[in-house]
Amino acid sequence: MPRRRGRPGLMGTMARTAVIAGTATAVSGSVSRHGQQKAAAQQQSAAAQQQAMPDQAAAQAAAQVQAQQAAAAPPPPSTEDKVTKIKQLGELKDAGLLTEEEFAAEKAKILA
Repeated sequence: MPRRRGRPGLMGTMARTAVIAGTATAVSGSVSRHGQQKAAAQQQSAAAQQQAMPDQAAAQAAAQVQAQQAAAAPPPPSTEDKVTKIKQLGELKDAGLLTEEEFAAEKAKILA
């Protein structure tokens, strides 16, 4: 039988169609699986973020409370400040404005 030139015959067309259909199916399945995996990963990420939100909110609240407490609490007086205050109390006692008991009580507060 002589070989035909030009267009492929019926068998050639069917074979080409089968190859194209098979390739399309494989690509479609791959794209579908990839999309499903991506969606699952996004759902897991969103769930992890939602779980982390209460933890982050609690940490932020604790940090704010600490900052407020640190700002509200005056720094402890230095040794020089304590000595200066005790000298002032001594001068007030010497001037007769404080009794020995008042002087001792105030001195104890400063040293505490």
